[in-house]
Amino acid sequence: MAMPLLPVIDRRSWLLHLLAIIAYGAMVLYGPLAEGTPEERTYTLVLSGSVALLAAFTTRRFAFSLIASAGLFILILTSSVLKVTYLTTPLLAPDLVYFANLETLEVFARYPLILIASFAGLVALPLSLGGIWRIDRPRLFSGLRRWPRIVVLSLGAGLSAVALFATLNPRGPFMHVYGKGMWAAMNDKSYLTDFFISFYATQIEPPKLVKDAASRQVWNEQVASVGDPRQRPDIVAVLQESTFDPSMLVECRLPVCKRRLFQVDKRTRAHGLLQVHTWGGGTWTSEFAFLTSMAHVLFGNAGLYAPFNLAPRVAYSLPRALKENGYRTIAIYPMSGSFINARNAYNFYGFDTFYDGTTYGLGWDSNDFDLLKVFNRIYEDEKRAHSTQPLFIFMLTLHQHGPHMTPLRDLPSPYNKPLFPKRLNPWLNLNLGNYLERLEQSEQAMAQLEQKLFASDRRTVLMHFGDHQPSFDGAINALEKKVPKGVKDPTKVTYYMLKSNFPLRRKIDFPVLDIIYLGSLLLDVADLRKDDFYEASALLRDRCEGRYFDCKEPALLESYHDYVFGTIGALRE
Repeated sequence: MAMPLLPVIDRRSWLLHLLAIIAYGAMVLYGPLAEGTPEERTYTLVLSGSVALLAAFTTRRFAFSLIASAGLFILILTSSVLKVTYLTTPLLAPDLVYFANLETLEVFARYPLILIASFAGLVALPLSLGGIWRIDRPRLFSGLRRWPRIVVLSLGAGLSAVALFATLNPRGPFMHVYGKGMWAAMNDKSYLTDFFISFYATQIEPPKLVKDAASRQVWNEQVASVGDPRQRPDIVAVLQESTFDPSMLVECRLPVCKRRLFQVDKRTRAHGLLQVHTWGGGTWTSEFAFLTSMAHVLFGNAGLYAPFNLAPRVAYSLPRALKENGYRTIAIYPMSGSFINARNAYNFYGFDTFYDGTTYGLGWDSNDFDLLKVFNRIYEDEKRAHSTQPLFIFMLTLHQHGPHMTPLRDLPSPYNKPLFPKRLNPWLNLNLGNYLERLEQSEQAMAQLEQKLFASDRRTVLMHFGDHQPSFDGAINALEKKVPKGVKDPTKVTYYMLKSNFPLRRKIDFPVLDIIYLGSLLLDVADLRKDDFYEASALLRDRCEGRYFDCKEPALLESYHDYVFGTIGALRE
């Protein structure tokens, strides 16, 4: 009588096989079938099925293959759910590298649920698979003779491998799944899909360099002043969340649209429109641009994940340049340092100290006055502890973060009713009214900060700037904007303002400035020594008149990129 091709389930192994089927079925139900779109569900079904079949054809162990593949996908799914719960973003490929550190282990130790899940996934599962391997003997296709069995197993393993690699190929049958983008992946609940596509989406694409282009220009003129070490000013930089000058809106002509926050006074040293590289979100990319003087879009789609995959490779940064000038560098973050890998990224950027906002009671609902109280406390503590050392403090606000949907009736006058009833629809009146009401608070808080910083004779520089425009759920794009000629994308324009209580050696004001130049601008205003990278950045800034991607001389960009990336190695391998 012919021997069966499928495994013989005897009395001793039927329970194991039943458990394997249940485990795999549960994984399919709570994993692939729970993904966000039909195409993502198909993608993860094919992916998990290919893994299971490949394991079955290579090991001939039915139960082991089902439990191993189910365990792998359940581990990814559980890890992602826990990471969203505690750290707000799902598990993505860079986490396997950048969260594998002692700090992560310390975080795990504080949360019993994470500790239990980690033990189950990293210890219990491998040990269980070892036991299952011993129990589940290789019985698949045992009814075939040796060579026919080898052919069938090889053919099955080959087809499974082809299906697996085709599924993992970003240009294969599921290319549309891979095209969803990292922003969507960080904000939806297709946890399995997001994890696997992130291996492709977070791969950095280095800028394409033109050979020998660096030699066309001199980028190390060493024109930077050493300055007077005894006169190094304190420097405070404030990233204003979702803030732009509303007077650039054609429809915004009321007095509430003209704010002192954007107006020149006797301390103003530079001001104007700021070109940024993101819109409606992605604050961390503007942080990256400010702190490294590099645009995240230079590195392909993976640039959106800059705090994870770019920050560890940065060779030059503003905090490092300031530390070389004797500064103590401090970051005040309004949220948890775990958000978008902030604490680790700021360490890579070169900050001496990172203040986690949650330690001081800050969070999504904190306004600028709440943040100002925290700043005052930290500033006083730092000045007492480091009285002879100049400080660089970088702080982020949060209050203008969307949504801008508080009912108008709950806002103070004059914002408690539509400000533009005839010219704008109710949705835009709601969002713009909220924005303007919060902007008034930001203006008042910034005035208090200025008063504090400039109250003494201590040399001080204050810079504040917007990271991106708010979205209003996309509706802001319906508002016409007034921008200077040559600004190609009015959606990626905010503002910058730089003040000091001492005069400048030379005027360095630009009506339109790219965000990557803010660092070199600060170094120039403070009259500090610049390293090779920031020397080149300042030269490009002046030669391109504050522009970057829209520099009037594209050959300058080719030469600059070849110099900073090809010659001095601004991005480590």
